[in-house]
Amino acid sequence: MKRSDLIENIKRKKSFLCVGLDTDIKKIPAHLLQEEDPIFAFNKAIIDATQDLCIAYKPNLAFYESMGVKGWIAFEKTVNYIKENYPDQLIIADAKRGDIGNTSAMYARSFFEEMDIDAVTVAPYMGEDSVKPFLGYDGRWVILLALTSNKGSMDFQLTTDSEGERLFEKVLRKSQEWADEEAMMYVVGATRGSLFSDIRAIAPNHFLLVPGVGAQGGSLKEVVEYGMNKDCGLIVNSSRQILYASLGEDFAQAARTEALKVQNEMQAHLKLIF
Repeated sequence: MKRSDLIENIKRKKSFLCVGLDTDIKKIPAHLLQEEDPIFAFNKAIIDATQDLCIAYKPNLAFYESMGVKGWIAFEKTVNYIKENYPDQLIIADAKRGDIGNTSAMYARSFFEEMDIDAVTVAPYMGEDSVKPFLGYDGRWVILLALTSNKGSMDFQLTTDSEGERLFEKVLRKSQEWADEEAMMYVVGATRGSLFSDIRAIAPNHFLLVPGVGAQGGSLKEVVEYGMNKDCGLIVNSSRQILYASLGEDFAQAARTEALKVQNEMQAHLKLIF
């Protein structure tokens, strides 16, 4: 998906919501366990209920890998269902891959060629040769980890060098030598508040994938205040708040209700720029 198409989807749907498909077999409604593929059955219902309110879906690979082959099958069925029925959706594989060049090339091949996914999250720690293989695919996105919201991010991401530059700032500056805003986005945790301003000072035009709104305590208002640019520039993810709004047979409708609340708030913010 090209950047211009993503922006048009945001304008058309009046939303920059990404629904995170962090589907846990131990949390889905009990009646779905009777299905041949409970994970896919749950995902399909969530997707059908929310597809007009969001612009992206983000399956987290850990939730599928934890189930072995069954999980991978459910993941691929989910991806194929979205592509066949809702082709305007950006599909993000939240995989956080990143390894030496030839290994990264295989990861890139698996996601972009074999599974035909639009974007994949990538860890930058090993440097340019671990990221470049993902950038060789036209119309596909690398979403580079920049500033996450977990407690342990303090260990490395906010440390400073002798010149006072923080590590996440170095990642932002260096990575822009590898690709521009047409091929690269950045992951920035929703709980980072005013630090979004520091990120925008270095990367004013890139899209930011923002997890952590909702159950993790991030504020959408704060993310917009410090992180939105003239093209919106944000893809805000919500997972648990939407997925597990109900554990009953009304789970899909409850998920839609929660997604609609977020979309309505987003629509109000988008009126300020579009």
